[in-house]
Amino acid sequence: MPLAAYTTWSQRRRILRDGNVLVLEARRGLRRYGYRLEPSSRAAVDVAATRFETASRSGSLDELGEALSALDHALDDYLSFSRKSTTRQYIEAVGTAVLIALFLRAFVVEAFKIPSGSMIPTLQVGDHIFVNKFIYGVRIPFTNFKLGKSVRAPHRGEVIVFIYPKDPDKDFIKRIVAVAGDTVQMRDGLLYVNNEAVPHELQKGDCIYDDYDEATEQWEKRDCEITRETVRGMEYTTYHNPGLDTPGPPHNTSPFTVPPQSVYVLGDNRDNSHDSRWWHEVPEDNIKGKAMIVWWSQGNPDAVPPGGPLGFMRDLPILKIFYAGRYGRMFSLVK
Repeated sequence: MPLAAYTTWSQRRRILRDGNVLVLEARRGLRRYGYRLEPSSRAAVDVAATRFETASRSGSLDELGEALSALDHALDDYLSFSRKSTTRQYIEAVGTAVLIALFLRAFVVEAFKIPSGSMIPTLQVGDHIFVNKFIYGVRIPFTNFKLGKSVRAPHRGEVIVFIYPKDPDKDFIKRIVAVAGDTVQMRDGLLYVNNEAVPHELQKGDCIYDDYDEATEQWEKRDCEITRETVRGMEYTTYHNPGLDTPGPPHNTSPFTVPPQSVYVLGDNRDNSHDSRWWHEVPEDNIKGKAMIVWWSQGNPDAVPPGGPLGFMRDLPILKIFYAGRYGRMFSLVK
């Protein structure tokens, strides 16, 4: 650490900062590896550290710089085997960051991508979301076993990610419309909970949306009707195919009482969703977490008009995702 690097008074704080780091390194090295040093070597490191501490209290800038240089040389001469190289420091920093990320992913927050249109318009195909995994209980990674109890029980109206009851290798995302003890039924396409229709209001105006067919891997436009539903004071929008004679999930179901520690879920894209109307309840142990926020969204690149300031991205595979980005959806809350 050349003294020339500290030629102005404004660098005094930098000298103190670097020197304090070296003093800590020296004291730690003597504690851990002092037994490997000759008494004279231990004394030399201790003297250099003490010299800098004294200079830091009353020394001039030149004295501080000389004490810092002497301490750095003492560490190189006698404790070089214990000093971390720049490469090692980077590796440890990256390793620590990776471990923290893995911990957060396993127990707190995980990212998911929306592959289908079953939750349109709340969630679009290509939305990337963060899911709160802590609220419904911490799950041991790669298992279905949860540690302790959940912070609270799932509520009607919440959008959740869960393990598909019919195939544990698949994750689904839907909205809870009924919880344990509720009796749920569809009548002419309308949702009834405990024999009362969920408050709803048909919205006027044209409705056309882009959906992605996973079987054909093609985007297509679909017509729809818009309804606003309200559950526990939470309003959200649902889409329905025009008319009740279109293929899709049943518009009329028998009353079903949700078993204990289970929930009943529906997609917001009601006539284009594989949900509890087909396979009934989702056990609470299958719930991975609550959808929180859309952090990135990528739409259909072919639907974006050519040209514009980002037009050059259209034909570049690496940049195409940014060309089709739905920037207005970024950091929007999932409701």
